[in-house]
Amino acid sequence: MEGIEVSAKSEEEAVALALAELGLGRSAVEVVVIKKGRSGILGFGSQEVTVKVTPIEHLPEEKIGTINMAKEVLEGLLNYMEITATVNLEERGDGDQRVSILDIRGEDLGILIGRRGETLSSLQYLVNLIVSRSVKSRVGIIVDVEGYRERRRESLRYLAKRLAERVTSTGKPVTLEPMPPNERRIIHLELRDNPDIVTKSTGQGIDRRVAIMSKNSPWNRSSS
Repeated sequence: MEGIEVSAKSEEEAVALALAELGLGRSAVEVVVIKKGRSGILGFGSQEVTVKVTPIEHLPEEKIGTINMAKEVLEGLLNYMEITATVNLEERGDGDQRVSILDIRGEDLGILIGRRGETLSSLQYLVNLIVSRSVKSRVGIIVDVEGYRERRRESLRYLAKRLAERVTSTGKPVTLEPMPPNERRIIHLELRDNPDIVTKSTGQGIDRRVAIMSKNSPWNRSSS
């Protein structure tokens, strides 16, 4: 059975339509977002989400084994923690940018995210550590909760742009709250092509944070 592409107003609706057409459950397929949708304004300019849904049997056998093992490890950890939830597999990106995501769905799962996503990062590290030791190679499975990572990414990108505008307007640097490495990277990447802005990571350990400065500000010149 080959994969199919489906478009709908939301990713959830598109996946549901594809599953109905394939006659498969969510755990039996991989989902790749081909095109992100856009809500538009008052219904104008909106664009549908397009996903490609492929039965897992068409994935490389080695990858299937690693993903299934990671899913079982994560489900086992959740069971041990006495948390009732389901784990869905999603595949995003293409080529070298392709990633496997185990998205946890359920109710009252904030405890799995923790402050600034620290608990979620620890859970992801543990799953990857267990699987990597079993298959004797490095794996890069992403663990998420109800799409938290994508929402957080978009929030940080918006924050970076807004603060960059403030710094450009006032000339005064802005330092963000402490963030884990993956979140600092989002800020750096979002502003790296801004001709008026420079970003630097400062601090040590868990207190490491991003500073956003104007390239022409005295603060930037004095810190170089």
